[in-house]
Amino acid sequence: MTSPLLPTYARADISFERGEGPWLFGRDGERYLDFGAGIAVNALGHAHPHLVKALTDQAAKLWHTSNLFQIPEGERLARRLVDNTFADVVFFSNSGAEANEAAIKMARKYHSAKGHPERFRIITFEGAFHGRTLATIAAGGQAKYLEGFGPKVEGFDQVPFGDLDALKAAIGPETAALMIEPIQGEGGIRLVSNSFIRTLRELADEHDLLLIFDEIQTGVGRTGKLFAYEWTGVTPDIMSVAKGIGGGFPLGACLATAEAAQGMTLGTHGTTFGGNPLAMAVGNAVLDVILEPGFLDRVERMGLLLKQRLAELMDRHPGVIAEVRGLGLMMGLRTHVPNTEFIAAARRHKIILIGAGDNVTRLLPPLIISEGDIAEAMNRLDAACAAVEVELKSVAQQGAAE
Repeated sequence: MTSPLLPTYARADISFERGEGPWLFGRDGERYLDFGAGIAVNALGHAHPHLVKALTDQAAKLWHTSNLFQIPEGERLARRLVDNTFADVVFFSNSGAEANEAAIKMARKYHSAKGHPERFRIITFEGAFHGRTLATIAAGGQAKYLEGFGPKVEGFDQVPFGDLDALKAAIGPETAALMIEPIQGEGGIRLVSNSFIRTLRELADEHDLLLIFDEIQTGVGRTGKLFAYEWTGVTPDIMSVAKGIGGGFPLGACLATAEAAQGMTLGTHGTTFGGNPLAMAVGNAVLDVILEPGFLDRVERMGLLLKQRLAELMDRHPGVIAEVRGLGLMMGLRTHVPNTEFIAAARRHKIILIGAGDNVTRLLPPLIISEGDIAEAMNRLDAACAAVEVELKSVAQQGAAE
């Protein structure tokens, strides 16, 4: 049977009918431990009662009005984000790509408003992923996403990941901003060192550049802090947020200082659906839970436990796992076998994982996982590794026989 869906996804041959906490229940009758969380989206797991109540209560009252009118719950969510971050202002969107588009426009408009419209170029880093719009694929710079879509959008200069000399050489009279993910997610759970982040801040200040952090995957508690920049000792001027902020409901946000946002005046940017009452109700419900005293401390503890258990897993299966990397509940395993094979083996043992670059498999569990969930995950990953080892041995024996 031919699907009417555009064939842009290599979907696994499985579908789910419901979820509960860190568990997904397939239409095949099987129960799966979800260590992908919809690519770091379902921060509070599936069907969290507080989120369900917030969404259904709001759905019974009002869905959409547009930004032609006041949206009190949006004011409240923005105030809470401002009160808990470096930012002074917030723009709500529906996705991470839109949040990054707002960040890019804001950085360019900042310099234009100061009389320097020629300063529009943004320096980004090899391996980055900032979205799938024409501007954000140009920002990411990955050839596989750019191919076939005409000339690359002008204004983005990529430098090698972590290469300070290349970065300094790339800064010129047209440079407006530096844009980076504190941890590259799709790039393979590649952590940017705190010292490099601090150098970015120094360079931005020295050259009157804006520093943009893409915290779409790292944000909203994923690393054990509300946002990953809190680990670095510096703050950005602009930050994009999505994924976990909606707990599964489409929601993005662009946060900024008043200084960085000075060019974004009446009519300079907009959205039809961004900041709608449904999204704002869910976003506030997510923060109700994330900001509870002790919640982020617990995420940090679970992240340390998960990293320790993954290191032990690598010790038991050195022929399968080459490296453990990550922070908090944003972990990666670089494997000796193709990560697609490892992910498939894990799925056969009923645990959901996510692929990434650099032959890395991402583990992005809901932030509400328990020690018991981590123990169960290790049991399933142990079995998956053992199955991969059997396959490797079989291939080796077959090769020797030939």
